Amino acid sequence: MAGTGVFAEILDGDEYKYYSDGEWKKSSSSITVSIINPTTREEQYKVQACTHEELNKVMISAKSVQKSWAKTPLWKRAELLHKAAAILKQHWASIAECLVKEIATPAKDAATEVVRSGDLVSYCAEEGVRILGAGKFLVSDSFPGHERTKYCLTSKIPLGVIFAIPPFNYPVNLAVSKIAPALIAGNSIVLKPRTQGAVSALHMVHCFHLAGFPKGLISCITGRTSRIGDFLIKHRGVNCVSFARGDAFNSNPNEAGLIPLQMDLGGKGACIVLEDADLDLVASNIIKGGFSYCGRRGTAVKVVLIMESIADALVERVKEKVAKLTVGPPENDCDITPVVSESSANFIEDLIIDAREKGATLCQEYRREGNLIWPLLLDNVSQHMRIAWEEPFGPVLSVIRINSVEEGINHCNASNFGLQGCVFTKDVNKAILISDAMETGTVQINSTPACGPDHFPFQGINNSGIGSQGITNSINMMTKVKTTVINLPSPSYTMG
Repeated sequence: MAGTGVFAEILDGDEYKYYSDGEWKKSSSSITVSIINPTTREEQYKVQACTHEELNKVMISAKSVQKSWAKTPLWKRAELLHKAAAILKQHWASIAECLVKEIATPAKDAATEVVRSGDLVSYCAEEGVRILGAGKFLVSDSFPGHERTKYCLTSKIPLGVIFAIPPFNYPVNLAVSKIAPALIAGNSIVLKPRTQGAVSALHMVHCFHLAGFPKGLISCITGRTSRIGDFLIKHRGVNCVSFARGDAFNSNPNEAGLIPLQMDLGGKGACIVLEDADLDLVASNIIKGGFSYCGRRGTAVKVVLIMESIADALVERVKEKVAKLTVGPPENDCDITPVVSESSANFIEDLIIDAREKGATLCQEYRREGNLIWPLLLDNVSQHMRIAWEEPFGPVLSVIRINSVEEGINHCNASNFGLQGCVFTKDVNKAILISDAMETGTVQINSTPACGPDHFPFQGINNSGIGSQGITNSINMMTKVKTTVINLPSPSYTMG
């Protein structure tokens, strides 16, 4: 069971502690925050509500230990990350159990997330050694008008303290995607998991604790994001902010100064289907892209833009596949599991009602039990419906019929989001031209949008984010260039 055995020290009775200075602690606030199981809608876990005083102590410790960590040889940093990855994969079952109970992640997907996270940490260790171990050498006479009187050496050095908030839907994988790059680059990190997903993250952090990192280098604080997040993103001890689903914040991170930002803020993935597309391939990918992980992915397909001439044939194929999706609790490994909260389910229901009242065709009967919403395909969605533009983050997919490629591109580009999109066609020339025209961070050709492999760049435009993620990009973002210039004697200087 989660919280027992090797993880016993992170619990005090039925309360999970927070992690600071290499120790698991109870908050002096004596206040806990409940985590509700999306399936049972009953309290599953309780975590500490850290105080601002405790956060200040965390920041002081993180700043202090980072200086010595930055001097630790790269190979030693990598060695510890490899050790943490091995421990994480060793204890995948306990962490996966938490994902099932607090996020309603299907059991098979929970196991995959933990193992994938271990692989990410190991890859990051190796990639970091390659990136950070290679400096640059420049000579002055490569620029017009200069003699060879200067040698320039550049290297990458850490930023300092990274403050990271992963999203609730992938609380382990998207946490280590911030932790590992920060640590290999020589930074310390303060992690604030979302409340829903906090226990999974605490278990993951304990694996780093067991690996033997210096005390204070990694901290994991818990409590309401609105209270802790708004406090820390303005904290002058923070040198970089990396977070997802950032609409929960009321403060501007750069109120603390000009610091690098890395933000993943959601999407409205558009899928453009041309008349020459392989409809069986499209249907399979629409099901995978729109309904896997219950549609709770920023990269999920959320609107399908289909040429009118093939719309009926494709919709029928998709309806047949929707009917085969299994629905139920995550413990049963169902395809569709409860969404994360009652408020999320209510929001999705409001979008469906709005679409139905405005003329959309419901291809299945709308069904809901608590937080569990049955998969639903909405046909004949129009521009004036909320669901054409808003992100449902659940098992609901919209179909908009179009009469030209330009119409599909225009809809995609009119969205406030621009994370990922996809195009289905057998004409690679058209695919490239459409990709160039779509205002999204990534365009997939003949496949559903997805995050990964984890070393691929991952970024959005418009309201979908700032900065680029992926292992390599994150390492580069969490470092800065340091230059040392060696001044040589003038060319007239003679030796001897």
